[in-house]
Amino acid sequence: MQKDLISIHDLSSSEVEEILNLAADLKDKQKRKIKHEYLWAKSLAMIFEKPSTRTRVSFEIGMWQLGGLAINLDQEAIGLGTRESIGDVAKTLSRYADALLIRTFAHEKVIELAKYASVPVINALSDLLHPCQALSDIFTIREKKGLDLRGIKMAYIGDGNNVCHSLMFAAAKVGMNLTVATPKGCEPKEEMVKLALQDGKQAGVEIDILNDPVIAAKDADIIYTDVWTSMGQEKQREIKNAKFKGFQVNRKLVKLAMPDYIFMHCLPAHRGEEVTDEVIDGTNSVVFDQAENRLHVQKAILVLLLGGKNVQG
Repeated sequence: MQKDLISIHDLSSSEVEEILNLAADLKDKQKRKIKHEYLWAKSLAMIFEKPSTRTRVSFEIGMWQLGGLAINLDQEAIGLGTRESIGDVAKTLSRYADALLIRTFAHEKVIELAKYASVPVINALSDLLHPCQALSDIFTIREKKGLDLRGIKMAYIGDGNNVCHSLMFAAAKVGMNLTVATPKGCEPKEEMVKLALQDGKQAGVEIDILNDPVIAAKDADIIYTDVWTSMGQEKQREIKNAKFKGFQVNRKLVKLAMPDYIFMHCLPAHRGEEVTDEVIDGTNSVVFDQAENRLHVQKAILVLLLGGKNVQG
């Protein structure tokens, strides 16, 4: 696996498969209480410019279970790009830690941190991409739908945001078809779609961008949604809610999907907006399996990036 995890687009299909297979092994070891401290005495410096529940807890506990140490650095403490340049922070932290992680609003900060760091950098969310989430989502889908995802259809209904971008790349890498339905003007970024279509063409994957949630949901094996108003866009909430009218994932919409469809959401959810309680709490929902699998997949990413030894068997 290459030095950094910034985008799933940068990974080969075999590298994605390696992450998913190792995640399954690590999850099994944890379940059977088999010691797997592959990163003994390794360290992870985590820079959080955005609040976090699942990302911070899963990475901290994951490093501990692997025998390593995770240290949290919030924006007030580190002043990334304000009190100190990103380059200087990257070079300094590289002298202390074995890997760096950043959760930030600006994707450019991820790129710059990786440029100057001499240790692996993990994109734990930016305004453009959320690779750890999408890899965990694919892992969850394989648990529910089998390892071969060719012919499986995911319908992503909602904003063309960072999660949507990473799901497009992830789908292309594993051979899964994806239909994205957003209101007009809320489509995923053109450059992200272009790259995903290039990846999808190589794998024979169909990635369609629509403005009709009904067409997207028809015969879907997976229905996925996310909040309409992302963190940092709170002032736009009323405007976005009006724009997304008709895109709520509710009982009427999911009836169009396959009977054994699964519902996915990366959380946190704005219940009553993008999804109703009866869907997110229903028997087809796997949202908390998704949340758990962040732990296992991110552990696999850490082991592969930090060169953990003896991970077989």
